[in-house]
Amino acid sequence: MGMMESISIGIAGLGMAARSCAPAFVRHPGLKIAAAAEPDEVTGAAFSASHEVPAYRDFQALLAHPGLDAVYIATPTPLHAEQTVLALRAGKHVIVEKPMASSLDEAEAMVAAAAAAGRVLLVGHSHSFDLPIRRMRDVIASGDLGAVKMINTWNYTDWVYRPRRLTELDPDQGGSVLFRQGAHQVDIVRLLGGGMLRNVYARTFDLDPERSTIGAHCLMLEFENGAAATAIYNGYGRLSGAELCGGVSEWGFPAPVPQPVAHQGARDEQALKRERVKKADRSGAPFQPHFGLTVVSCERGDLRQSPGGIIVYRPDGREEIALETTCTPHDLVAAEFHDAIRGLAITVHDGRWGLANLEVCNAALRSARSGQAVGLRQQVSVPK
Repeated sequence: MGMMESISIGIAGLGMAARSCAPAFVRHPGLKIAAAAEPDEVTGAAFSASHEVPAYRDFQALLAHPGLDAVYIATPTPLHAEQTVLALRAGKHVIVEKPMASSLDEAEAMVAAAAAAGRVLLVGHSHSFDLPIRRMRDVIASGDLGAVKMINTWNYTDWVYRPRRLTELDPDQGGSVLFRQGAHQVDIVRLLGGGMLRNVYARTFDLDPERSTIGAHCLMLEFENGAAATAIYNGYGRLSGAELCGGVSEWGFPAPVPQPVAHQGARDEQALKRERVKKADRSGAPFQPHFGLTVVSCERGDLRQSPGGIIVYRPDGREEIALETTCTPHDLVAAEFHDAIRGLAITVHDGRWGLANLEVCNAALRSARSGQAVGLRQQVSVPK
């Protein structure tokens, strides 16, 4: 790979996550999509036609594609560890979707494989890439408001009733809102609080026997410096997080008032997934994306998101900081991956960071099952 050549990326798994990131890869001048792998023939053929690249049915065939520099792994979570290790051993840089693995042992093996191969391992997409969260982190890092004391983040969606594979509902395979959505919340909280959580106490809730899964959670998190955080998520489709965020949807578009939803019984989940994937490009939003509402309380002020950016509350008044909307979170994922491969910037969302996020989600599951707080040992600080 020459220094001025584009980084050639293969995409494994063409669901919602990958189809959301693909436009960002296309927009980045230093990246290019070279191939894909997708076991569903209809989905693979559609992607191949729209991007004019081959779509293999097999992951090993993707790795063998000539000139491939990197792989974006957006396959089901139980496949992440094996495929990531195979790609790293083949000399490819890797982005792997969150949660990075189904177990801590798998995640540790992925981190070790990246170190042994001397290749970049990035874990994303996560909503800590959202510009408002990044700008809040900048304000915190400036010291203007003093030390962070509390972080509270809340989100309400219809996650439980969206099309799902069985593994997506099983917490022991990296499924349920605790792992698939809590991963976003933990990532946001850790980025804003500095990274070093000490322990977690959690309650989880399975509220629909016809769609059994952990569909809601309440996490109580303590940082090593004594700061505290809560992460609340409810995926049962009644209250919408857009109501907490100025009528704006998760990806920055005006949100209609949602109607309550429920499980519709037997249905073709794969066909429904294909329909959702068609709507995956999140570019062109007029407002900022969000993952519900996040509020940070510091010694001398507070921070929260707004549809146009963030609002800073100081003793002498309130300031709204507007942020541009031309750059999506997926563009920032693409940029961090590119810059990490080129050695242009320190990577925040590396394998160790992803492992620390997964540790929190695993500890939350153990806490909910035992009724006890669980200590954390794999945490890492936000890079300076």
